[in-house]
Amino acid sequence: MAVHFQEDEILGKAYDARLMRRLLGYVRPYIGLVALSVVLLLLSSSASLTGPYLVRIGIDRYITPGQLRGLGALTAIYLAILAAGFIFRYLQSYLMQLVGQRAMYDLRLALFAHLQRLSVRFYTHTPVGRLITRITNDIDALNEMITQGVVGIFGDLIMLVGILGVMLWMEWRLALITFTVMPLILYVTALFRVRSREIYRAVRTRLARINAYLNENITGMPIVQLFNRERRNFEQFDALNRELLGWHLRGLRAFAMFHPSVGVISALAIAFILVFGGGVFRASVTIGLLVAFIQYAQRFFEPIEELAEKYNILQAAMASSERLFRLLDELVEVEDPVESVPLERVRGEIEFRNVWFAYEDTDDGTPDWVLKDVSFRIRPGESVAFVGHTGAGKSSIINLICRFHDPQRGQVLVDGVDVRRYAQRDLRRHIGLVLQDVFLFSGTIESNIRLGNAEISDEEVRRAAEFVNAHRFIDRLGRGYRTEVKERGATLSVGQKQLIAFARAIAHNPEILLVLDEATSSVDVETEILIQDALRKVLRDRTSIIIAHRLSTIQHVNRIIVLHKGHIVEEGRHQELLTRGGIYTKLYQLQYRDQEVRIPRMTRGEG
Repeated sequence: MAVHFQEDEILGKAYDARLMRRLLGYVRPYIGLVALSVVLLLLSSSASLTGPYLVRIGIDRYITPGQLRGLGALTAIYLAILAAGFIFRYLQSYLMQLVGQRAMYDLRLALFAHLQRLSVRFYTHTPVGRLITRITNDIDALNEMITQGVVGIFGDLIMLVGILGVMLWMEWRLALITFTVMPLILYVTALFRVRSREIYRAVRTRLARINAYLNENITGMPIVQLFNRERRNFEQFDALNRELLGWHLRGLRAFAMFHPSVGVISALAIAFILVFGGGVFRASVTIGLLVAFIQYAQRFFEPIEELAEKYNILQAAMASSERLFRLLDELVEVEDPVESVPLERVRGEIEFRNVWFAYEDTDDGTPDWVLKDVSFRIRPGESVAFVGHTGAGKSSIINLICRFHDPQRGQVLVDGVDVRRYAQRDLRRHIGLVLQDVFLFSGTIESNIRLGNAEISDEEVRRAAEFVNAHRFIDRLGRGYRTEVKERGATLSVGQKQLIAFARAIAHNPEILLVLDEATSSVDVETEILIQDALRKVLRDRTSIIIAHRLSTIQHVNRIIVLHKGHIVEEGRHQELLTRGGIYTKLYQLQYRDQEVRIPRMTRGEG
């Protein structure tokens, strides 16, 4: 089976000023800490530059002449400068880590808030694994750039310029000799930069593939095990993992080659210093100057190595920031109006006026209409069922009422007002939705019924559960309403989760109740009786819409609307529709014919 993954485009440029400005916008609130960090970095660099010069003074002024009286004081100064440099470096590192963590905290909040505003359509097209990668891996890459890259590159440049200046001031001829290896250093660094960029791009792409594959397989593990795909899926993961390992090993080889190469070139520069300082320029070069020059030369190549590594950090940050900002720039399709109509209480009247709706366009660019010129009106307190073949547009009715999507044409009205004029929060707090695939969060049964609404008391939670017959199984659990619910309610049956969903709807007391996609399916007979009883109770005295496949469950509703290929083709009560002999009658006969076929087969099997 071929596996395809939707992957993000890797950023082509290693540095993008526009992205950097936008990224630094999250650092701007902490500019005072950054400025203090830069001051501490300057002090730390100054302390680092002072050390070799003090060594030169100690050798030339005290050790070589044999006058050791002042050496103790100089040693104390040297140690004090080392200690000060350590403190400056520690404080600078701590401050930048603090800035990075706070900036990433702000960015994570902005990202999560934006994700909550995006429409349902976005999540049907975007793999969950990719979004998790954005909030974790990509945020970490940006944090590393802020804590090590922004000020770190500045510090490395200061060290290079400082060492360059000191070496030229101390002995310009030795400095020029030392700098003769610079073309070699630049060549090796350029090779490493090109190679590391290629490796980085490959690693990020393959890491995205693994994340997507893991998300798919963990989510679909019951199907994997049911169809005995463990071995094949393991082999596919092993291939992806092996490919990622191969590119990581190439990166390790590149790093392993780069650092020794710089070390060899650094040793070559020191050899030149010894040859020319100890031989050619011997008359004007003291031992102390030679030792100091060697120390400066060693420190001169350290920032070059650091800059090469920070190039990778910068490239990772640019790629991550492009993906993050692309996500933050994702258009919010369903937005609140600038001035919304208040909605404190609703009567529950729902109306569709000439609604046309499509999720996607066809290949020629025209909308692939799911609903076509649909119009109907549901009176306050009326219960209405929508039936029809799969793809007829039943679920789309629910999506438009909840305003998960907006229609391309026409209007959806609640209490005579277009839902686009309401704030989404105000609209949805008056709607209860019971799905076939009930989603439960990690926590307790009580918290899943309350869903964070502090206004719902413990007693109201219990009353809601009793009202829909959920208390029967809840009381039998170990800790009752405080029983822990595993991820997605894995420890509960389908029927138990559906009863909790009904209790949730009752506890929030919505004026409009939507029961979607046969919420009473896939349960045993006893649980179905409980759910049917709960359904009759929750539908009483509130506007309700039921999307059902089993027509026997909706015979008690006030009205049934039949959808066919996006159009309303029939409308009426159960008995009225049966006498017409239309699509509803055919659907009804088809279901009962299936039952009649199954019963004899079961009987023969038992016999």
